[in-house]
Amino acid sequence: MFKKVAPYIGEYKKYTVWAAILMSVGIIANVIPYFFLYQIIAPLIRGESVSASFILIRVAYVAVCEVVYSFSYVQGLTFSHISAYNTLKNLRVSLQRKLEKQPLGNIKELGTGRIKKVFTDDIDQVELLLAHAIPEGIANTLIPAIILVLMFIVDWRLGLLSLVPLVIGMFAMSMMMKSGMEKMNSYYESAAKMNNTIIEYINGMEVVKVFNKDGDSYKRFGDVVRSYRDFTIDWYKVCWPWMAIYTSVLPCLVLLMLPFGSMMVLGGTIALEKMVLVFCMSFAVGPSVLKALNFAGKFPQLDYKISELEKMMDHPPLKEGTSGFTGKNLDVEFKNVHFAYDETEVLRGVNLSLKQGTTTALVGESGSGKSTLAKLLVHYYDIAAGNVTIGGQDITDMSLEALNDQVAFVSQEQFLFNTTLYENILIGRPGATREEVLDAARRAQCNEFIERFPNGLETQAGDGGKQLSGGERQRISLARAILKNAPIIVLDEATAYMDPENEEKMNAALNEIVKDKTVLVIAHRLSTIKNADKICVMKEGECIAADTHDKLLEDCPEYKKLWNASVSASTWKIKEA
Repeated sequence: MFKKVAPYIGEYKKYTVWAAILMSVGIIANVIPYFFLYQIIAPLIRGESVSASFILIRVAYVAVCEVVYSFSYVQGLTFSHISAYNTLKNLRVSLQRKLEKQPLGNIKELGTGRIKKVFTDDIDQVELLLAHAIPEGIANTLIPAIILVLMFIVDWRLGLLSLVPLVIGMFAMSMMMKSGMEKMNSYYESAAKMNNTIIEYINGMEVVKVFNKDGDSYKRFGDVVRSYRDFTIDWYKVCWPWMAIYTSVLPCLVLLMLPFGSMMVLGGTIALEKMVLVFCMSFAVGPSVLKALNFAGKFPQLDYKISELEKMMDHPPLKEGTSGFTGKNLDVEFKNVHFAYDETEVLRGVNLSLKQGTTTALVGESGSGKSTLAKLLVHYYDIAAGNVTIGGQDITDMSLEALNDQVAFVSQEQFLFNTTLYENILIGRPGATREEVLDAARRAQCNEFIERFPNGLETQAGDGGKQLSGGERQRISLARAILKNAPIIVLDEATAYMDPENEEKMNAALNEIVKDKTVLVIAHRLSTIKNADKICVMKEGECIAADTHDKLLEDCPEYKKLWNASVSASTWKIKEA
């Protein structure tokens, strides 16, 4: 387990080593007082007199040992935590970098609840391994082992008797770990499911209230929470009996030594003084061994969580090259593209070309593969077969940074960060000047609502942009795309939040984005794309026709059906009484 984490410790490994050394010194300092106690008791057993100065000196030694113990142990914990928290930082940074290289679709499939649990809860548990289990475990195992050897040297019979509680305690612990491991996968799966469900429940609260689905939604939420409760209780029911046995038996090394040792003293086969010495040493062993084994009980959980981390980190990264953009032009081509979600194929050999400076629209029924095809151009996923090229260069041959410089993606689900509107627009091109940001906001028709805010562009967007309406968030995202000024634009339902009052402003903003660009646009409102240079009709993952609006109306029944449905929807109104 430590080998899995060790690469992330780096230069802080020395702190872990020093922590183990200092804690071992502390444990020794905490054990020595028992020998001073024996030095006081032994003369009394022999019937000898003990002076007050002799006792006071031993008491002073005990005080010094406690000071050494406190300083060494605390300093050891300080060093171990320096190592642990820097390792956690390295783990999180490494995981973040690897997640950045993952297909965005795979990240969404993981769910925000699971990702949050891994990044916070699971990685935090590694702190127990590095800050406590390793340094404290070494110290609390090594020193008691040495003392046990000394106990055997004093009297091998008492030494054997002292081992019996240790054997019973370790057996109970092994049974606890074995039983717990059998149920651990189900327990952690239920925890991950609960995390995802809680986040989904909170995010969907507005929809739940509006459509009076409190009962159904809360029932699902309650079922998942109760399932987690049942798994947890079931796990603890299995583990607790064994835990009770080892926590009560293991520290009591005198459990058998006391009765059998007393019989040996009475039978004259061992001196009382020796038995007292072994007793004193046993008091120093029990608590340390229990502490070490308590950490051992955490190892299966840690091993599971580290394995989960490794699974996430070992997921195949998105295929990408290291070169910049070297295409001959900005023509985009989809060549025999196949793609599947798990086992369900959603694109079946799509061939489509987008000429530089033209607008190509994708239309089709929901589930026909329009959005998936658009997302493949921005390398949202790796395709199963075929190629996507820009200017003849496969997008997998260039770095993600190079690809992102060429393509701007505007979807209906734009996310605003909880910072100023200015900072949210600046994401489009971080090096832009303030004048360029202001110009992008103006061209995206943002001024009309920005002027309503007392702080203008310095207004906070709120969590997820909640301070703005859907249409306003959309225009901020359009301002980002204008500022980015990429030569290829992908618009995935970018007019989804368009209302009649803002239709003119949104169209003006879109015209600013697509000016002199290569454009791929998806829209259900077909009237907005009828002037596109090319319209591709998608059906069941295939491009069944591609031509101008007028030609498709004449030659493509599927497009004619979509157009008639769109016209009917646009003229729909409530019948007057």
